[in-house]
Amino acid sequence: VQLQASGGGLVQSGGSLRLSCATSGFEMDRYAIAWFRQVPGKGREGVSCRSRRDGSTFYTDSVKGRFTASTENNENMAYLQMNSLKPEDTAVYFCAAARGLCTWNPEDFRYWGQGTLVTVSS
Repeated sequence: VQLQASGGGLVQSGGSLRLSCATSGFEMDRYAIAWFRQVPGKGREGVSCRSRRDGSTFYTDSVKGRFTASTENNENMAYLQMNSLKPEDTAVYFCAAARGLCTWNPEDFRYWGQGTLVTVSS
């Protein structure tokens, strides 16, 4: 099983980025795909979680209305479209996979990508 996140970069406040997560080695229909983010000195924060199993998608309150998570099962890809970015969105973003339904607990996610850095300047 592999996940590889990409698409991070430097963007000005108010700008947009689209993160991608290439997956292989498992059936996306059986897994929840989440995006977490982490800043130095803090634990990983769940940003979004999407489960193809029941069609649910969840977002943490701070990104609702700005971020959109999606998956393309035929391409084994997951995406996080981030609009109206704020400096407080600056973090390393990870994609992760957990079997079954969505959860916000990082310990429930067995598979992780390597992280991609998003920096939002003010």
